[in-house]
Amino acid sequence: MKRKCSCIDDECSSLDTISTLPQIILETIRCFLPTKEAARTSILSKEWRYKWTRIPKLDFCLSDVSKEITEEKQVEGEKMEMACKPFYDLFQILKLHQGPIHEFTLVIDLDYDQFAFDQIILYLSKNHTVKKLTLRGGDESNWDKLPVSVFSLHHLTNLNLSCCDIDSQQIFNEYCSLSSLSLDAIDICFRSLLQLLSNCPALKSLTLFIVHSALSDGDCTINRLFECLPLVEQLTIIGCDLEWIVVDPVPHELPALLVHLKYFYLREIGFVGDRGLPFLLVLIKCSPNLQKIKLQVDPDHAYNEEEENSVVWEEYSDVWLEHLIELKIKRFNNSKCEMEFVKFILARSPKLKKLSIKCWVYMEQRTEMLEDLLRAPRASRVQIFV
Repeated sequence: MKRKCSCIDDECSSLDTISTLPQIILETIRCFLPTKEAARTSILSKEWRYKWTRIPKLDFCLSDVSKEITEEKQVEGEKMEMACKPFYDLFQILKLHQGPIHEFTLVIDLDYDQFAFDQIILYLSKNHTVKKLTLRGGDESNWDKLPVSVFSLHHLTNLNLSCCDIDSQQIFNEYCSLSSLSLDAIDICFRSLLQLLSNCPALKSLTLFIVHSALSDGDCTINRLFECLPLVEQLTIIGCDLEWIVVDPVPHELPALLVHLKYFYLREIGFVGDRGLPFLLVLIKCSPNLQKIKLQVDPDHAYNEEEENSVVWEEYSDVWLEHLIELKIKRFNNSKCEMEFVKFILARSPKLKKLSIKCWVYMEQRTEMLEDLLRAPRASRVQIFV
């Protein structure tokens, strides 16, 4: 019988081929799992009991993070007195972690505890070289101000912030390594935004969705914004009014050139009025190396025959998009100013290969629109999809 059991053990061991993989491959596999699932691999065997504590990528949702804490190991004398138990549980998980943490994601879907949050971020800044940080407020979160400790992580290459307020008195240090920044549904004044961007000299990707207090404070100019983005390659701006960016419909001075910008996405842009289309045209004029443009028209900014278009097209007669290969527009309403813009691009893009328009019009109007575009002057043999 002993020999038989031994044979069974040998057979089971031979079947466990995944444990023989190199450690770096095992860590990569676990990084694709949610942290909660990665921690559950500890029940596989004694050998796997603490392997999850070495993964460099952690993600948590504080609505149920307390369930993730294990009782396998206690750190004596190092318990923190936190009023919020989920934060305390998260801190204990971090203390169980044995390797470096390069990516950290935290979704706060409960009442906000600033002191507890500060302790988590401070622990990360002192003990780990975090490269990618994502912080997102949930539906039930109660964000007051984003703790200043978030900006103590100076080794960041990617920072993603969603649904929070940034204190207007915050002083930002330089982030020499930050290449990607996403501010999604953020309440921040324009002055603080410029200060933050100007301290990110290596920034290549930027996403902006600014709300509430970011409205123009008198110093808000498109020139100052572009001057903070000398190396940006991808730019996404969300919001229909753009009042927090543009003061004058047509700037008297041409802003700094965005010579590295290859792709931009304007979501919920309004083509009527004195903000959306002028900003779009100035952005195009200042981006000579653009390759892709993606637009999503704001459905609340439907075309109004009584509202005049403030764009003077002659001021952009020198625009020539030598590198543009693709233009995509969603929620196209077939308004006069929208059609003028599309024809403007067709006539000035010698390498344009694809024009894709998803419109909110009847089939008969779509056919007329396509025929109108096919008759328009074109600088290239572009494929048009409507």
